[in-house]
Amino acid sequence: MIEGRKSLTLNVAGLLMILLLAVSCGDEEVLPVKQVEKQVPAAIKSEANHYVNSWILENMQYWYLWNEHIPTTVDKNLDPESYFEALLSDEDRFSWIQSNYEELLNSLQGISKEAGYEFVLYREKDGSDHVILQVLYTKPQSPAAAVGLKRGDIVTHINGQQITTQNYKSLLSAIKENHEVQYKSLLVEEERFTDPKTLAISAIQFSEDPNYLHKVIETGGKKIGYFVYNFFAPGTDGQPGKYDEEMDAIFADFKSQGITDLVLDLRFNSGGSESSAKNLASLIGRGVDQSKIFLKRQYNAVVQEAILNDPNLGESHLISHYKAKANGVGNLLSSGRVYILTSSRTASASELIINALKPFMEVFLIGDTTYGKNVGSISLFEEKDEKNQWGLQPIVVKVYNSEDQSDYSAGFAPDVLHKDNSVYLYPLGDMREALLSEAIGQITGTATTARADRETRTPVGHSLDLKRRSFNLIMDEVKGSVLQ
Repeated sequence: MIEGRKSLTLNVAGLLMILLLAVSCGDEEVLPVKQVEKQVPAAIKSEANHYVNSWILENMQYWYLWNEHIPTTVDKNLDPESYFEALLSDEDRFSWIQSNYEELLNSLQGISKEAGYEFVLYREKDGSDHVILQVLYTKPQSPAAAVGLKRGDIVTHINGQQITTQNYKSLLSAIKENHEVQYKSLLVEEERFTDPKTLAISAIQFSEDPNYLHKVIETGGKKIGYFVYNFFAPGTDGQPGKYDEEMDAIFADFKSQGITDLVLDLRFNSGGSESSAKNLASLIGRGVDQSKIFLKRQYNAVVQEAILNDPNLGESHLISHYKAKANGVGNLLSSGRVYILTSSRTASASELIINALKPFMEVFLIGDTTYGKNVGSISLFEEKDEKNQWGLQPIVVKVYNSEDQSDYSAGFAPDVLHKDNSVYLYPLGDMREALLSEAIGQITGTATTARADRETRTPVGHSLDLKRRSFNLIMDEVKGSVLQ
């Protein structure tokens, strides 16, 4: 957190660093101007905006990666969101602001009000205005899972309305609340869908566990560890290390079973905590330990100098090292290679994993080109200020691997391209599932067992694009004071 408005000597022990894509989060209700002015007198509103905007400017001038680009003549009477956006560099596609910092922090832990299913959007047919929503996975113990919605099912209507290219954004905002869908259930073995049915689905405050699925697949003389990991978070406020501890236990199981190969499924993983990324990379990396560099950080000149001159930080803060993990499997992998399944939404912390492991082992990608995000932001907010509930996410840092490489702003291209857009989706973990099947074929040297893709579609959107926590990398805390 940031405390203290007047002084620039601030304690930043609670800062969260994240890589975030500026995404559309659905239409919010906006009151007419006349109604707003009746509720809040213009003079009071102007004073409140000026107060918040002064705080925004102070922090942006210090932390922002492109602080030299900040204009000096922006009207502080603007609403905070407009004011913040007016400060941004043309090079910046990612910084954002949120009116309630508590909601921001919850979202970074995977806590949000939702029904518990992720999906991709396709045109129903080429040239058609009708859009279908296909479920990619449902979250265990979520309302969607409880009512039987599953991977592959297709939704055509939300709250009685046909989804179209014109209305899908507004209709998707409805799924944050209780809603009704008309859907067709996938019968994958028969390659067909059932007749339409109607289903009522609740939305609740839901905490997602990122450790979605793991198993050991024995085939072709190989023991293949398969791990589906859907975002990076060490735990929740109530259980801070829960998810990382689960991850450690998963790899302990892989090691005890003597896996010979590893498939890491990050196709639905758009980022999260750097500490969890380091934990995962330390469990996978070949020959890595606390002496090996995981990543390097580069801030703007002012922050960089402050860190170097701070006796509690110094140059060591600009470098993060791997962990020595007793359950690491890197040295068990017979080919010295890790297979990672990717999509166009594989981003930030997931890309950090790819970039950080490359100096130590072969990273073989199967799927689509990753998103491409190698810069980070920090969460700035004032916890005890009743006059300011805003939270900022300005870009402040660029990240590099141990070989000073950070050249993936266009994403990582796959070794085997597969856009994974078939409408016939096998369950995750099924050896016939398209990307897993391709990985098994690469490992065993045999033909893939997936059914040939028929009836593919071109995506028009994805549920991850609706989540502000998506496309982010939450870095380790800055310990001590770096502001002068």
